[in-house]
Amino acid sequence: MNTLQTILDNKLIAIVRGARPEDTLKIVQSLYEGGIRIVEITMNSPKALSAIEGVADEFGDKMAVGAGTVLDSESARCALLAGAQFILSPTLKAETINLTKRYGAVSIPAAFTPTEILNAYELGGDIIKVFPATGLGPKFIKDIHGPLPHIPLLPTGGVGLHNIKEYLEAGAAGLGIGSSLVNTKQEVTEQYLVDLTEKAKQFVLAAQK
Repeated sequence: MNTLQTILDNKLIAIVRGARPEDTLKIVQSLYEGGIRIVEITMNSPKALSAIEGVADEFGDKMAVGAGTVLDSESARCALLAGAQFILSPTLKAETINLTKRYGAVSIPAAFTPTEILNAYELGGDIIKVFPATGLGPKFIKDIHGPLPHIPLLPTGGVGLHNIKEYLEAGAAGLGIGSSLVNTKQEVTEQYLVDLTEKAKQFVLAAQK
């Protein structure tokens, strides 16, 4: 699997944050049935490394799995050894980018200003996570994309069905989708999983349009 191309082709990264370990595989299966092909398991989730390993083993090349909320290079290394194919961070650290690239994985560091975004890209980031995008909106991505069209941007925070189209039209290379898709504060029942699959289908359709 070419992980970078998978992200650029499919656009949507479903973020699974705080799920119980026994629920993670069920959630990812429902996302897969809904058409999602990229999932991020955050490192501040319970037994995150076991969850990453479980998804990697269960889905193989059918689903790209990455680690999110990676704050340092040692956490990145542990996640990659567990089977993560890409590393997302909420911040920018050269050591984490270097470690990720050394393992041949996709690096997605976060940045906010044009200077930070360019710096993150020049340090080796494959895609730059624009975070938090909640208060910025699609117009900010369009403004950044103008002078920096060669840098793939991944807005994360506040992305939902209501603004997917706007973000992609503004030039976003992909989107990080959090609780608007996977709300781990809800009980993971059979109905929850059915609803999650249907919701995933709506997100995929919105991205395709």
